[in-house]
Amino acid sequence: MTALRTESAFADPDAAYEMLVTAHRGASEAESAALNARLVLILSNHIGDIGVLQEAIRLAQTAGSRRAAPQDAV
Repeated sequence: MTALRTESAFADPDAAYEMLVTAHRGASEAESAALNARLVLILSNHIGDIGVLQEAIRLAQTAGSRRAAPQDAV
């Protein structure tokens, strides 16, 4: 298993963030959620490592929260 990389891999992280924001501009909440779901599936497939995906899910579940994700949550 490759370890989840949490440091920015972008030469210009602000441009990457702006691209994500722009992709959602003008979308309804449902359209935005659907875009996010498609993007997650596409990028998950690109990663292609179930261990990295599991680690990313746990990190996303606990980011900004004080609770720890249950080990069997994924």
